[in-house]
Amino acid sequence: MSGRLKGKRAFVTAAAAGIGRASAVAFAREGASVFATDIDEKGLASLATEGVNDVARLDARDSAAVAAMAKRVGAVDILLNAAGFVHHGTVLDCSDEDWDFSFDLNVKSMHRTIRSFLPAMLERGGGSIVNISSAAGVFKAAPNRYVYGATKAAVAALTRSVAADFITKGIRCNCICPGTIETPSMLGRAAAAGPGGREMFIARQPMGRLGTAEEIALLAVYLASDESAFTTGVAHVIDGGWTL
Repeated sequence: MSGRLKGKRAFVTAAAAGIGRASAVAFAREGASVFATDIDEKGLASLATEGVNDVARLDARDSAAVAAMAKRVGAVDILLNAAGFVHHGTVLDCSDEDWDFSFDLNVKSMHRTIRSFLPAMLERGGGSIVNISSAAGVFKAAPNRYVYGATKAAVAALTRSVAADFITKGIRCNCICPGTIETPSMLGRAAAAGPGGREMFIARQPMGRLGTAEEIALLAVYLASDESAFTTGVAHVIDGGWTL
């Protein structure tokens, strides 16, 4: 631990697995006091051995629950929004229910947390908000990612809007746009694709490998830390060259 986040308090959504979990652990290792949330209570429980201070079940789609959690947690220096869902299909495969669910979880969840945690950040004089977006939808279109791409483009726009509105108030807001990252969610999609599914995902990566959640977490640490004090409103692509 080098203490890059020493003395800071962080709140993380979707922290039971994948990028959210890796970021919560990385924040803790860098000295932050971390409050991790998810709907997966079993996954959260195992974070205690990783140095995460507090965990609690939270459905990021529940506005009242998010607001109550913000009051419970109090002021934080870092807010990392990692909740998300990858819908597979084109516009012809996307029902109204699929559209509403994807935007509710991928975008409105961030609206809820930012709206709930931002006032205390402003009172403290600053803070860093980090949203997980995607290279797909922001920098490049991907086949069968119709509504997913739309939601991730919305996350990038939301990020810029928050950054612009509070740039003089000490608030920084950035988003991370990963490529294909080896997470439980991604491996589930690979398995659903049938035999050789994982290899299919790897084959379309210019570097010949998948990214790791820990690599994304390293960027999250930078954006959460004072090292990035002059950076706000930026969509940071980290995709192994997929968008080149």
